[in-house]
Amino acid sequence: MNQHTVSAFDEELSALSRKIVEMGGITEAMLSNVMDAMTRRDVTKAQEVVREDARLDQLQAEIEEAAVYLIARRQPMANDLRHVMGTIRIAGDIERVGDLVKNIGKRIGVMEEAFMSVRTLGGIQHISQLVLSQLKMVFDSFSQGKPELAKEVWLRDGEVDALHNSLFRELLTYMMEDPRSITFSTHLLFIAKNIERCGDHATNIAETVYFIETGEALNGQRPKLDTTALIASMAKST
Repeated sequence: MNQHTVSAFDEELSALSRKIVEMGGITEAMLSNVMDAMTRRDVTKAQEVVREDARLDQLQAEIEEAAVYLIARRQPMANDLRHVMGTIRIAGDIERVGDLVKNIGKRIGVMEEAFMSVRTLGGIQHISQLVLSQLKMVFDSFSQGKPELAKEVWLRDGEVDALHNSLFRELLTYMMEDPRSITFSTHLLFIAKNIERCGDHATNIAETVYFIETGEALNGQRPKLDTTALIASMAKST
């Protein structure tokens, strides 16, 4: 009877994890698709991304309901309790990423036709690629139970911040040089900020995964990158 109870509990934990992985896959696809929509000025694709967010909201609600039920019924302890509580927290961060990506999709739909320099487009694409890499790595760390991957995501937090700061300064320069670019550049500023916030949520997830697997917190301030070399590298590549 006890063996049956343990087996049922393990399956319930696995079901929670599978839903987290599903949310992660949806989120990665949404960010990739919304960036493609922005590059191609594909409003229809952007609207599809916006609609996809509803699935994330549904999965988050299912995870929270299942987790509360599991705690009340099974009364997990130690590692198991960390896992259950961690999934609730991770689901919340993923849902917020979905909201941020949805906001980008909505903004694409109202952006006026305007010239976007290759350099600016490259900067937006670069920061989104970094965040996509962070999301993939942190979801792998969760599904594979690898805290070292989670810590790597945490240590790379400064890269996204550095690129966002560089892009922010560049867009401000465009607006000062040509007032006609203000509206369009403002849209891009909000898009870049939303992507940077997605990276922050990826780092939040990394902290939660690390705690689930080790029982220890990642202490100290998140590392901030010296931006000089990275900005110079961006300038050369464009």
